[in-house]
Amino acid sequence: MTEISDQNRSMSQNSPASVEDSRQRILLVTGLSGAGKTTALRVLEDLGWEAIDNFPIRLLGRLIPKAGNKGHGHPLAIGFDSRTRGFNPPDIIAQVRELSERDDLLVTTLFLDCTSGELERRYNETRRRHPMAHGRPVRVGIQAERELLEPLRSWADAVVDTTEFATNQLQQDIRERFADTAPQDMSVIVSSFGFARGTPPLADLVFDMRFLDNPHWVPELREQTGLDEAVGEHVRTDPAFEQAFGQIRDLLMTLLPRYQAQGKSYVNIAFGCTGGRHRSVFTAETMAQALREAGFSPTVLHRNLGSRAADQIEGPPS
Repeated sequence: MTEISDQNRSMSQNSPASVEDSRQRILLVTGLSGAGKTTALRVLEDLGWEAIDNFPIRLLGRLIPKAGNKGHGHPLAIGFDSRTRGFNPPDIIAQVRELSERDDLLVTTLFLDCTSGELERRYNETRRRHPMAHGRPVRVGIQAERELLEPLRSWADAVVDTTEFATNQLQQDIRERFADTAPQDMSVIVSSFGFARGTPPLADLVFDMRFLDNPHWVPELREQTGLDEAVGEHVRTDPAFEQAFGQIRDLLMTLLPRYQAQGKSYVNIAFGCTGGRHRSVFTAETMAQALREAGFSPTVLHRNLGSRAADQIEGPPS
């Protein structure tokens, strides 16, 4: 659920991210502890904002460029909450009001809220200490912080209630608000690897190509790799290759645009075979070419291409 204060509703509706707007954008991100401030700042950073968390808010005036300076840099997101040194809501509001009067700045305040019951559940689940509980029950700390932050909540241009949000839903909400600075291209990595040497930990999608006939057991192909034409021909002529490859390609053509729409910055597509030198390498290269033809610009990595060919790794011949 999102609330926008009436006095600043026009600011939210008139896109502050307008391409023609040359003002330095300042976004103040605050709210209840556990409501999602860190998540919001990470998304903003991915979108091209310069993000600073737990900034001593009394120094805000020193951080902002002086009036008349030309050539503003990236938009600036500043996170702070009740744990921030020198935190005093009335003083903060006074500083923000003064900065908002400058015609070279566009200052917006985002407040992340959440029901007390859900915050208590989150703290109990993670077993973290609430910063204002001071040895008392979590709910006492939450209530004390809510009362302290009420002036900021009332002042904020936008209030986002994260009670019903999973992490990815909050991320999507922040992207929808501030994605005008997001990179237009999603980085796609197509990689090959050998299962005998471990599965890559950062792969988003893993396809096992060990169902294909293994070139390792063809003597003249053993020392070659999937980059060699003869190995590629051997893999391609396997009766299962064309159908499986086509199905994987169609799946990727469905998934990649949806990942991009969700704001995903990187997608690592990994193809594996036993040793990581033949079947996975050829499939990765072939898929990368198919993606290029579809308008993507994949980076290709072969983790185990230089590894030694070994019968013990490849297992018995089929």
